[in-house]
This record gives sequence, structure tokens and C-alpha cells, in this order.
Amino acid sequence: MAAGAWLSVNTTKAGMLNGEYNVHDDTFKMALFLSTSNIGAASTTFAGLTNEHAAAYGYTAGGESVDLVVSVIDTDDAKIDIATDPVWTASGGSITAKWSVVYKVGGNVLFYSLLEAGGADVTATDGNTLTCAGHASGVGKIA
Repeated sequence: MAAGAWLSVNTTKAGMLNGEYNVHDDTFKMALFLSTSNIGAASTTFAGLTNEHAAAYGYTAGGESVDLVVSVIDTDDAKIDIATDPVWTASGGSITAKWSVVYKVGGNVLFYSLLEAGGADVTATDGNTLTCAGHASGVGKIA
């Protein structure tokens, strides 16, 4: 099972270039969302998203904290990645989700991805883990 590509919402690049995000000082999280979520390119705030996974079975509302890392690719491009991939361990039931979302706490969505490239839900059953990994190319790019 391979995850889908990481996608930026429409406002991510402008927000990065305008200094709305400080990868050193801001707090970012990754959250899990159900197949019925409204996440998409036009999404803006985390508060405007629907159908986050319920706070149950080893998942905490709002998701897990992630550190973003920016590295220069060449003179025109920079890569944004996750320093450590978040892991959820299902406990007392299953964690099932379709989307992972990276957002600034109290602010906007930056990136989102299908947990399975074909669009199927991903389930971690009781006692198993669900890991949301970045990608070799990062979760985003400023070009």
C-alpha cells in the first residue's frame, strides 16, 4: 500500500512566501480525516475542515505535532518535509482514515494526502500502528 502524493492547498505557496508560516517557531500538526471530509485544494483553515477522525482508539483530536524542515534543493527551489513521521497505535478499536492533513495550529492547512494512492480507507486494527510518512520529495515544494 502506497500513500498518495502530498498536495498543497491553493494558499500554501503564497503563505510561505509572505511569511505567514515560520517553521522554527510555529506549531504544526498532522491530523487524520475520514473519506467524507471536505479537504481539497480550496481548503483554508483547519477549523473549516469536516469529519476528522474521532478522538478514540488511540487517536487524539487535532492529530500529532510535526516539525517541518525546509531544505534548499537548488537556487530556485526549496523542499518542505516532516522531521519525524507521526505514528498512531490503535487501542481498543480501529483507526480508519482516508486523508492526512498538515496544518498550522490555530491557522491554515498547508498540505494533504490520501493515505492510500488508490483512494481506499486505511485501517490500523487494535494493537497495530498507522504511520503517516513524508515522501522522498518532501510534503511540499516552493519553486
